[in-house]
Amino acid sequence: MPDLSPSGLSFPSPSRRTMLRGMGGAALLGAGIPLLSACGGSGTSADPKTVTLGSKASDAVPKKAFADVYAAYKKKSGITVDVNTKDSNTFQEQINSYLQGTPDDVFTWFAGYRMQFFAAKGLATPIDDVWQKIAGNFPEAMQKLSKGEDGKYYFVPLYTYPWAVFYRKSVFKQYGYEVPTTWDDFVALCKQMQKDKLVPIAFGDKDAWPALGTFDQINFRKNGYDFHVDLMAGKASWTDAKVKSVFDLWAEILPYHQEGAVGRTWQDAAQTLVSKKAGMYLLGTFVGQQFTNPADLEDLDFFAFPEIDPAYGQDTVEAPTDGFMMSKSPKNKAEGVKLMEFLGTPEAEEAYLKADPSVVAASTKADTSAYTPLQKKAYDMIAGAKSLTQFMDRDSRPDFTSTVMQPSLQKFVRDPKGVDSLLSSIERQKKTIFASS
Repeated sequence: MPDLSPSGLSFPSPSRRTMLRGMGGAALLGAGIPLLSACGGSGTSADPKTVTLGSKASDAVPKKAFADVYAAYKKKSGITVDVNTKDSNTFQEQINSYLQGTPDDVFTWFAGYRMQFFAAKGLATPIDDVWQKIAGNFPEAMQKLSKGEDGKYYFVPLYTYPWAVFYRKSVFKQYGYEVPTTWDDFVALCKQMQKDKLVPIAFGDKDAWPALGTFDQINFRKNGYDFHVDLMAGKASWTDAKVKSVFDLWAEILPYHQEGAVGRTWQDAAQTLVSKKAGMYLLGTFVGQQFTNPADLEDLDFFAFPEIDPAYGQDTVEAPTDGFMMSKSPKNKAEGVKLMEFLGTPEAEEAYLKADPSVVAASTKADTSAYTPLQKKAYDMIAGAKSLTQFMDRDSRPDFTSTVMQPSLQKFVRDPKGVDSLLSSIERQKKTIFASS
């Protein structure tokens, strides 16, 4: 869940990704672990005036923001939302057993593959009837992000934030740099920054997840959204020449990345952008968390990762999105559907954002008048995207991401040679993991 920062920008906590490291698929995707207790799960009948909801929003700010949403719904409908909150780590570790047991009517979760995984296992209820009411509130890309592999809707998005290339306006002005829109321009800018004694690209991969974002950007710019999604879902081969081309491109710009990345946190890397020692930084908007001086934050800006193949342009945006799903056998389905309809309205999003201005609304109809300039730019980038991705640990199986991809990409960052054997190893492990239930 996002943390509230002093600036009101989108600053999701990195801990939600780093916790996946070392977590095997058994823990996350189906092991004999203690069940999360459900508010209404133990009874045989439901209170018609109550909808139960399982929530991973345990941090103070988002917990309060969600509470405000549910209070607004009660005022509107007279229905109480009985919230069952667990810390995010526990919720994610036990989600599979929870959903197979007696879960709450509705639960908080992530868009993309991690939603589709449970939908495909029959552990969620299709909500096409909900989307008949709310579809007009969301852009096409957000609608696509909310569908299962069977084409049915299973998810209602609430908030999101983008990944992009961040820079300081004053540095670009000082050196006369222009924002690159193509790969060649990007490489040329890196070379010029190096000549100007700047670190072209700040980089810290100690926690092993930032490199996942670099791979994502290059892959969907080079090979397009469809191939990227297939690769993440285990349908495409890591030994495909298309994947090799991604690492070739990455190897081209790796010399312009900050050295010693595997031993550096993303926060330390961000400080080089703050201190104007680095020219650019590819990360989520939470990079602004490190800009504690208001004047420095005012100087922060970003641009979309450059085009590589004109066939795909810059039409895909990495925008991790959080929202809601309905469990497989809700005790109070009728009221659960009505709650989901409300959660897909601008009214619900605005109630959330008043208490937690650290993210942007998923809906194109929510009021954005209180957004900061960077929030507005982030919102426009997401709203204008043809396709949205979620980030590798959400678009793929988290056990594959944590046990295979994170160490593999760190190995590449340390030494970009031997890519063929690296990709063969990834493919072998992928087949084993994706073959398991």
